[in-house]
Amino acid sequence: MLQNPHIPPNAFSKICPSRDVLARLGQKWTILAMVALRDKPLRFVEIRRRIQGVSDRMLTQTLRAMERDGLVQRKVYDERLPRVEYTLSVLARSALPILVELKKWAECSLESIEASMQRFDSNIDL
Repeated sequence: MLQNPHIPPNAFSKICPSRDVLARLGQKWTILAMVALRDKPLRFVEIRRRIQGVSDRMLTQTLRAMERDGLVQRKVYDERLPRVEYTLSVLARSALPILVELKKWAECSLESIEASMQRFDSNIDL
């Protein structure tokens, strides 16, 4: 919640709650979960299959935090074998184009970033 609604949000300010939003998006699995959910609602196991390497515990924590922040909606179907699906909210969909491009940028820039890391690391060893 904003400390003072008359002051516009400014992520550079230490008291601005928008920092929490940026921190959530910066967490390891959040962007991948959002991109995984871009086409259709998915069940937990389907999301886990798409995001290789995420543990059940971390995916659960990520989805719960995203639900709390209004980024995903969790729907429980009342069936003989309970079924739960996750869907991106309208709010999350508004950020999706930026996040998809960020994912693409990371994939396309990987070689350059790895080369920079190697150069940096080789200079430290001297």
